[in-house]
Amino acid sequence: MLVVCAVASCQGETHAVFSPVPSPSPHTAPTVAMLQSGDVPAGLSVCLGSGPIDVYLSVLSGADAALAARESNLWQQLRDQGAIAGAVSVYAANPTACKTELGATTTVKAMTSLVFQFRDEGQAERAWESGVFGFAPPPPGQVSPGLIRGTGTGLGQSSFTYDRPSVRLACWRRSVFVSLVVVSNLDLNTFHAATAAIDPRLN
Repeated sequence: MLVVCAVASCQGETHAVFSPVPSPSPHTAPTVAMLQSGDVPAGLSVCLGSGPIDVYLSVLSGADAALAARESNLWQQLRDQGAIAGAVSVYAANPTACKTELGATTTVKAMTSLVFQFRDEGQAERAWESGVFGFAPPPPGQVSPGLIRGTGTGLGQSSFTYDRPSVRLACWRRSVFVSLVVVSNLDLNTFHAATAAIDPRLN
């Protein structure tokens, strides 16, 4: 009887439970969020320089100094708007597409992803709204063939996509990131698979 009472007594006592406050999850690095080799179809090879944007621009400068200078200026504009890191990955069926302007290749199959990280969501939103690497969202309500802005893209409110048979493009803001995907001479399913691979990584 004493044992039963002792157990009951112990069960009746209340103890304070301390739950540690979880620390915020670190943001994914842009080099991890960008398209990876497992995200692209067979037949496309990674281009030299894919990785941190400074490495990409350095390699590009050896192939096309004028293009590298233009893209360096675009990267500097994003830095002025609060970007703290960036990454570029390019996959192509032919190395000639590795050193062309985004979406400029008309015959070679290629996929490019750019991911930029900002200090906070407000900076990322403003950068997306003003345009990233020359691609700005259309004004709300504008209707053009192949152009979608907002939730209809499947990438959230701050997004737009442009769909043409030779070039498909998506630019969107999620969390502190702005991402840009350009797919040339590849089908719509491949394009959607590329954006679906990147989007969940943008935490």
